[in-house]
Amino acid sequence: MLPIIFIIPIVQLLVLSYTATFEIKNVRFVVVDQDHSSESRKLIDKFSGSAFFTDMGHLPDYKAAENAVQHDDADQIIVIEPDFEKDLVNEHHAQIQLVTNAINGSAASLMNAYAISIINNFNKEILIKKLPLKFKGMPIQLSSSFWYNPELDYITYMVPGILVLLVTIIAMFLSSMNIVKEKEIGTIEQLNVTPITKFEFIAGKLIPFWIIAMIDLLIGLTLARFVFGIVIVGNPFLLLFVTSVYLVLVLGMGLLVSTLTNTMQQAMFISWFFLVIFILMSGLFTPIESMPVWAQQLNAINPLAYFIKINRMIMLKGSGFADFQRDFYILAAYAVLMLGFATLRYRKRA
Repeated sequence: MLPIIFIIPIVQLLVLSYTATFEIKNVRFVVVDQDHSSESRKLIDKFSGSAFFTDMGHLPDYKAAENAVQHDDADQIIVIEPDFEKDLVNEHHAQIQLVTNAINGSAASLMNAYAISIINNFNKEILIKKLPLKFKGMPIQLSSSFWYNPELDYITYMVPGILVLLVTIIAMFLSSMNIVKEKEIGTIEQLNVTPITKFEFIAGKLIPFWIIAMIDLLIGLTLARFVFGIVIVGNPFLLLFVTSVYLVLVLGMGLLVSTLTNTMQQAMFISWFFLVIFILMSGLFTPIESMPVWAQQLNAINPLAYFIKINRMIMLKGSGFADFQRDFYILAAYAVLMLGFATLRYRKRA
C-alpha cells in the first residue's frame, strides 16, 4: 500500500496538471479560398501564423470542407468568397464565412473568439493601410495586466486544485476502507474486546492517515515548486493549518462511510459516489459562478469547493486568514460535525 499511497498521487499530479486543461490549442482549420488573391492569402497567413491554429490545407469547395469536419479532420472552416479583394478595394467591405464545429459548446466559443480576434486585427490593418490619414495613431491606448497569473498559464490555475483533489481521494478512501476491512476479515470483534476506549480506537485509525495525507500534500507542494515553478505566495504554515483541519473533515466522512458499510466494495462505491459529485461541483474545472443558482446553493455542503478556493487564494494570491475566515469556519464546523457524527455512529461492542 505504501507505494500506492505515495507514488500514485505524484504520478497523477504530474499527468493531470498538464492534461486537465480547457485551453484551446492547435485548432485545425481548412480553407476554401475562392478568390486566390493577395489579400485572401494575407488573411490565411494570419491564421497559420497563430499559435492557436493549425492549417490543415486548402480544399476545392465547401462540400469537401464539410466532409473534413464531419470526419473530425478539422474544427473550423474558413470560406473566402469570390471577388474578396475586389470588394475590399472597390466597396471597402467584403464577407467571409466562418464555420465552427460546436459539439463542445465551450470549446467552440473559444475557437470562434480566437478566429474573430484574428479577423478584427486583419480589418484594422486594412483600415490603416487604406485610410492612413484617419489612423495616424490609436486614440485610446490600452495596457493590460494580469494579476496572480501574469502568463495566463492554465497549469498555475490547476495545480492547487489538483493538490486538493489528490489529498482528498487518499484520505477519503483510506479512512473509509479501514474499519470495514476489520469487519471483513473478522478482527473487529477482537479489537472491540480490548480495553481501549472508542475514542482511542478512532484516533488510532485516523491519525496515521492524517499524517500520510499531510506528507502527500508536502510532496505535492514540492513538485509544484520545482517542477511547475509555482511559488506559494502566501504563508505556507497557514496553508498547512487549513489543510490539517480540512483533513479532519475528510477523514470523518471516510469514517462515517466505514461505519455504514460491511464490505470494502460497498465503502469504495459510496465514497466514489460522493467524491464524483464533490469534484465536478467544486470549481476545479469549471467556475462555480457559471453553475445554476440551485447548484451554487447546493455547493454550501461541498467541502472541496471551500478548500480549493482557500488553497488557490493562499498559493496564488497570498491571501491572509482574514480573507477567507468565513469559509474556514464553515470547514471547521463541518469537520467537528462530521467527525462527531461518525464517532457516535461507531459502537464498540464486545
